[in-house]
Amino acid sequence: MRSFSAAAKAEICKNIPQSGCCALAECFGILLFCNSFRSDAIKIITESTEFAALLPRLFKKAFGFGFDTPSGEGKTGKLVFQIQDPGKIAAIMGAFGFDLDETFSLHVNLPVVENDCCKTAFLRGAFLAGGSVTDPGKGYHLELATTHHSVAKECYILIHETLGFPPKLASRSGARVIYLKQSEQIADFLTFLGASVASMGIIEARLEHELNNQVNRRCNCDDANITKVVEASQEQLTAIRALRERNQFDQLPEKLKQAARMREENPEASLTELAGLVEPKISKPAMSHRLKRLMELAREEEQ
Repeated sequence: MRSFSAAAKAEICKNIPQSGCCALAECFGILLFCNSFRSDAIKIITESTEFAALLPRLFKKAFGFGFDTPSGEGKTGKLVFQIQDPGKIAAIMGAFGFDLDETFSLHVNLPVVENDCCKTAFLRGAFLAGGSVTDPGKGYHLELATTHHSVAKECYILIHETLGFPPKLASRSGARVIYLKQSEQIADFLTFLGASVASMGIIEARLEHELNNQVNRRCNCDDANITKVVEASQEQLTAIRALRERNQFDQLPEKLKQAARMREENPEASLTELAGLVEPKISKPAMSHRLKRLMELAREEEQ
């Protein structure tokens, strides 16, 4: 069965860039978050058939050429795309403002993501190549991982400025991870990338979780109330039984005897229910007062 993350990526792959600038920006996001983006080789590994189908079309649109060889399966059965041709690598680096004749470090070249549509395309590519999202039934976590530390910091700023909320940053096995833990932010991020169905899955899971919590709290509250009613009833019945054993019951005022009989006949009833059984009906505080008076009288005689 396909994972939630794989389904989200498949949905994102349906959003094919129509303009050359967005195709370039999406490729930039892919390359900065893929397995290897170096001056001598490019390698992209994926298990998503949808992403694998999209990659050659994207590179053709952005650069005018494709990968060196058709995709092949790696040792793990995943699809592998590679470019080792020096001319192709130089063209790709040059498209993003990197000069192979000079020392450089990879970073997010801002002119490539200047337009709003290109920001979306860039983050879409970053998620497809280096991202994942947890099934909302198990928890809330979305992340983008890259081995380029400066890229992680710049992507952090891009997400914050574009979406209006700051993600979190962490290190893991030499990589930098940008991640989100709040369900609302994850849903907004997926919607921004074009994965509205996955976003709705996050929202529905959160609502179901909140509903279950409310039901559990209500059940716990009801259980606690029932326990209190039972305990109070037992104390009241003990007091009434003591008054009867001491032959004091018949000497009680009629209102107290009536309250005592109601409790004996309805040991599990709440105060509100007992008050409604009396003729004429009385208020809950009145019934509470009568039962408390019975308990006080029983204690007075014990002393």
